[in-house]
Amino acid sequence: MADAPSAGTRFASFTEFFPHYLREHRDPRCRWMHFVGTSGFLLVFAWGLRAEPVRLGAALGLGALLWALCWRVEARRPAAPALLAIIAAVAWAHPGVLLGVVWAYGFAWVGHFVIEKNRPATFVYPLWSLAGDFVMYGQMLRGRLWRGDSRGAAA
Repeated sequence: MADAPSAGTRFASFTEFFPHYLREHRDPRCRWMHFVGTSGFLLVFAWGLRAEPVRLGAALGLGALLWALCWRVEARRPAAPALLAIIAAVAWAHPGVLLGVVWAYGFAWVGHFVIEKNRPATFVYPLWSLAGDFVMYGQMLRGRLWRGDSRGAAA
């Protein structure tokens, strides 16, 4: 598995983590898999927001609160329970959104296991990895990271 941090590696901040995240997405095909997965999630999420705006808004508020409470935890230990709680809150608001989550992670994980041949950062840093995906997605929307490697890409 390429460029995996040592077992004891911990990042103190998202700023420190993001260059590692980009190194785990060197192959443009992997970034495209993430882009397609995130796009599908956003489409399903927008559909859910239109169908159930109050419930989805409440779930997003709960998810944002959980995110804020657990963000600092990420530097010390994995925050997978917080990520699962956020997904559960959103799925409660509109079960179809869960399909978007499966779609997004399915594409991302194929990009890692089949193309990059590495272990997704989500398994150790779920919240920062999710944030990294959206930062990378935004960079791709702005025309960055389309091809070539990720050296020099800033957040």
